[in-house]
Amino acid sequence: MTLPARLPGIQAGSIVLVHLVNPTEKFWGVLEELAVAGVTFRGIGVDSFDDWVAQAGRSEPASLGLSTMFVPLFRVERIFLDEPVGQVESYSHRFERRVGVSVEEFLGLGNYEGAAAPS
Repeated sequence: MTLPARLPGIQAGSIVLVHLVNPTEKFWGVLEELAVAGVTFRGIGVDSFDDWVAQAGRSEPASLGLSTMFVPLFRVERIFLDEPVGQVESYSHRFERRVGVSVEEFLGLGNYEGAAAPS
């Protein structure tokens, strides 16, 4: 069952940071579903993000990648949109600066500039 109310700006397809507890973990990725039971997203641990970006920038065969995960809601501490804050750039901007394409384009999400609108 999906939550009836949506958080402003956070919806399926949003690039997010997910902070978990017990154990403490932080992930970056694409939100797939926010439901009463938990959160489903496709992501990577923030500790591995820079290695993944470097691999993508070198066009190496994938040894690191995003995994689809379901996390029960009781483990979710916070969900943030991946957006710049003041002078601090977002993870998505860091990816685009280092790789040369938007993360949406790289992941084939279809909502990057110049892409056809989803039907």
